[in-house]
Amino acid sequence: MNNRTKGMRFFGLLVWLPLGVFAQTGPLASSARRVEAGKGDTVVEVSKNANPTVVNPMVTPLFGEQAKTAEHITWEVRFLNECDKNFSNRAEASQFFSTRAWEYLTEGQLDTATYRFNLAWLLNDKNSDTYWGLGVISYQQNKMPESIRLLKKGLEVADSNAVLMTDLATVELKQYKENKDNALLEDAISVLNKALQYDVTNANTFMRLSWANFAKGDYAAAWENLHKGRSLDLAAVDFVYLQELRDKMPDPKGFFK
Repeated sequence: MNNRTKGMRFFGLLVWLPLGVFAQTGPLASSARRVEAGKGDTVVEVSKNANPTVVNPMVTPLFGEQAKTAEHITWEVRFLNECDKNFSNRAEASQFFSTRAWEYLTEGQLDTATYRFNLAWLLNDKNSDTYWGLGVISYQQNKMPESIRLLKKGLEVADSNAVLMTDLATVELKQYKENKDNALLEDAISVLNKALQYDVTNANTFMRLSWANFAKGDYAAAWENLHKGRSLDLAAVDFVYLQELRDKMPDPKGFFK
């Protein structure tokens, strides 16, 4: 995570495990101006009469990761050339489009956000925000395996990003809750423990780990991690989960009576 990161938004993607994302809000170079990419946002508008079986690669993560048509290649070259004229470099341009994408995501405009993240990825495939944001969008669309895959791709280029790790574990735990795949549970625990190697100040990481401990029946560890999270941010405690944990084992510290 770079030093221009300016805080965290929670989208409330889970009732018991909200999924947090960082929105990059770093300043643009003074020479940069808004670039109209191809047809602009009109490419992501979906007609009421559109054939639902036809996939629009512009609003599919990473342009659908499929072979490019000649038309798409022509559009891509034109877009990159325009960005080269209007930004200092492609990394800056990628940051610009990913910042806009987070804003669209916050507003619930998922197609437009996907399009913008795709543009950011085209400009710089090392921009972890592109995979992160697309992973969040896939989560909101209830595409859990796709969300997990994209978040893992984000970690491939940002392998010390503790908040991204916590988001990945959050989705894995959500998927585990639905299908009881123990491999997901174990991977989530591993990812959370790795996140804590980089950041021990995120209450949500401890709360996720507490729930994972609970799922494994290790209630003492669940209480220990819940209290670590609670000591950082009491608002991070989910009181429905808290009661479930109390039903299994009284609070050893006697804090929650």
